Amino acid sequence: MIEFRAHGKLFVAGEYAVVEPGQPSVLIALDRAITATVAEGHGAGSVHSEEYGHLPLTWTRAEDGLALDREHHPYDYVMATIDLVEKLRAELGIEPRFHDLRIMSQLDDASGRKFGLGSSAAVTVATVGALDRFYGLGLTQRQRFQTALLATIRVNPRASGGDLAASTFGGWLRYSAPDRERLAEHLETRTVSEILHDAAAWEGFDVERLPEPEDLRLLVGWTGSPASTTKLVGAVRRHRNGGYATFLDDSRSCVDDLTTGLQTGDAQRTLDALRRARGLMQRLGDSVGSSIETERLTTLCDVVERAGGAAKPSGAGGGDCGIALVPADGDIPSILREWEAHDIRHLTIAVQPPEGPLDAHR
Repeated sequence: MIEFRAHGKLFVAGEYAVVEPGQPSVLIALDRAITATVAEGHGAGSVHSEEYGHLPLTWTRAEDGLALDREHHPYDYVMATIDLVEKLRAELGIEPRFHDLRIMSQLDDASGRKFGLGSSAAVTVATVGALDRFYGLGLTQRQRFQTALLATIRVNPRASGGDLAASTFGGWLRYSAPDRERLAEHLETRTVSEILHDAAAWEGFDVERLPEPEDLRLLVGWTGSPASTTKLVGAVRRHRNGGYATFLDDSRSCVDDLTTGLQTGDAQRTLDALRRARGLMQRLGDSVGSSIETERLTTLCDVVERAGGAAKPSGAGGGDCGIALVPADGDIPSILREWEAHDIRHLTIAVQPPEGPLDAHR
């Protein structure tokens, strides 16, 4: 039995802008994970996951790729990943084998409610990692990320890949994305192996490890309103206007200041940058007529700011999670009591430390 764990994520700053190639963001990997286990299969492959109900999704091979039993199950990130890895396996001359994949998640609660912690990305990264070991592909950490992003853009071409980076590399990260439209074009005409080894195809991609703030405590609150990242990002893209370039410049400046604050241990600069990031998202929502910061997210953030901290929606907003940094000597119990009084659920999660050296840089 082969097992691989991939962790959830939250955006700290730079969301929305990060969908543009080369635009920076800051994310954290979380200590909640999805685990993929792989065992030898016989006659067909299968995927067991609570997402699919009680019956497994089954697949076999056809001349043009995988043949799925689609009677009850959608084609999603897991199957896109299996299909892409199968292509890579064939390119490398590795003999095909069937496998049974089982997926277990810590990113939702016992009732199946989603907290917006990047489950689609984590399951993609976990599947890549498990199949890499199963087939002995010998992928580097960077190549696992790249493979996960190539699989993801076949399902969601607009995905930035920031959540995949957090799941792959761990810790606090500064991340910028490659041009996914160009990668999608490469997938139509080139082998997976060629794309993985072509540095020019990944122009714009960068990931840098950042230190965890020592004098600030991370808090995460869930507002109980699941949000569709794809719909919200689509709304912003549809309403891009002359102010969009200014938004991108302001976002970069904000992420730069946040990066510097973290790197130098300057807690006040870090908090100021997070507050600016919140204001940037508020103005973006106003400009496109979208509720990025909902009423409950506003309450979450205002409670933290009154206590001397900084907070903002994490990710696309519209519900889901808010992220906060609070001075270590701040009145955290008071914050949590006010959150509870407004039906904001404190998620007891922490940053997952990175594993091993970062091999993403050229």
